[in-house]
Amino acid sequence: MERRHILAIGAALAAGTALPVRTAGAATGPRPSHRPPDRAEIVAVLRRVADHWIGAHSDPGDNQWARATFFSGLMALYRLTREPRYLAYTRGWAEKHGYGLHNGVTTRHADDHCAGQVHLDLYALDTSPDQAKIAAIEDSLQRMVQSSAEKHDDWWWADALHMAMPPFARLGALRDDPAYGDAMHALYTHTKNAEGGPGLHDPDTGLWYRDKRFLPGGIASPSGKPVLWSRGNGWAAAAHAKVLAVADNSHVDDSHAPECRATLVRQLAALRAVQRSDGFWNVNLADPDHLPGPETSGTAFFTYGTAYALRAGLVPREVFRPVAARAWNAMVDTALHPDGFLGYVQNVGDRPESSQPVTYDSTADFGVGAFLLAGTELCAALRLGRF
Repeated sequence: MERRHILAIGAALAAGTALPVRTAGAATGPRPSHRPPDRAEIVAVLRRVADHWIGAHSDPGDNQWARATFFSGLMALYRLTREPRYLAYTRGWAEKHGYGLHNGVTTRHADDHCAGQVHLDLYALDTSPDQAKIAAIEDSLQRMVQSSAEKHDDWWWADALHMAMPPFARLGALRDDPAYGDAMHALYTHTKNAEGGPGLHDPDTGLWYRDKRFLPGGIASPSGKPVLWSRGNGWAAAAHAKVLAVADNSHVDDSHAPECRATLVRQLAALRAVQRSDGFWNVNLADPDHLPGPETSGTAFFTYGTAYALRAGLVPREVFRPVAARAWNAMVDTALHPDGFLGYVQNVGDRPESSQPVTYDSTADFGVGAFLLAGTELCAALRLGRF
């Protein structure tokens, strides 16, 4: 019943006309085909992108959030293809850092917890699970669980939702302990609503402000419109998709999942309304004239969130299938180099002006990870006949 209700919400929102951030897309070329790619096409592209990144980075890198996001995507691709090189590269990265966290187990910073997602991925593959692989992330999150009633204001920026929510959800499922979910929800609620508001979630649009500096009355675009940063919203969409994927396969009674589903569906409907005619999304979802042009990282995360919602049956296939197809085709046709280099990725930042200009030769590890997540999730939706 709940899912039918959410699906109805998605259909109603998708057909609505009252979203204040809806604007005409700034197209850069002909409208891409709405034809969804087949599985073989997607897998071939994903392999090309992953192989290029690995070939160009013999050193797997640090264990901070950006590289951890890449490895989250690579592990999703490993689960899809069972390519041994992808697993070996990921294990080499985790072992290089001793399955530890940047800033150690006492950290409360969400960015530091992102590596724990990959540690949990590797742990889940073991026939005889090695507790040492998840000791650091479990220790760190347990400290936050134990103090969550008194302190739950750590996630003050939207990006934090993606970095830290999935490890909370996964450890709760692994340990069959709802305390992880309750702590996660307390942290999430503070970010979303700020204990009465205003929080970072805009209930009128369903979109997210990156942090409190961008709330109404704060930082605006040059033309005075709101700044609703694409990748900040992408982090939020990915967080919801990852947490809900855990809930879908867990026996833990998660009373918070309905809110998470409804929030994701609301956001996806708002995103559908502002998708550009070329398939991408602008760096500022509320102002297409604010540094217009294709941008891959936000688009990839939105494709991932939409693909998850299609696979899970949360949104109407006939309405959101074209959204995901346009976005995927746009990235492949416009951002992907022949050798697998992924371009038009806005690099590290917190707003549309960050790391500009975004060009065909702009890339970043987290953008590649987002792209791998998007493609693997599209394959999952295809397998179920929902894409």
